[in-house]
Amino acid sequence: MSQKTPPQHKSEAERQAAKRAERSAEQLRANLQRRKAQTRARREGGADEAEGLPAAGKVSRDGNGTDRA
Repeated sequence: MSQKTPPQHKSEAERQAAKRAERSAEQLRANLQRRKAQTRARREGGADEAEGLPAAGKVSRDGNGTDRA
């Protein structure tokens, strides 16, 4: 991507608003890329392999259907 240079005749408030808008657009693009990567990983089965909370530990069921930790 090419960097756009703003015209020099803008006021300070306009320059700051333009910078904020540029940063916001950059953050939105980065967020979109993360979400796309996350979706691709889920399609490949790499993500979401763990169920529940990681600190909860494994729960197994005994023969009569009761939970055991």
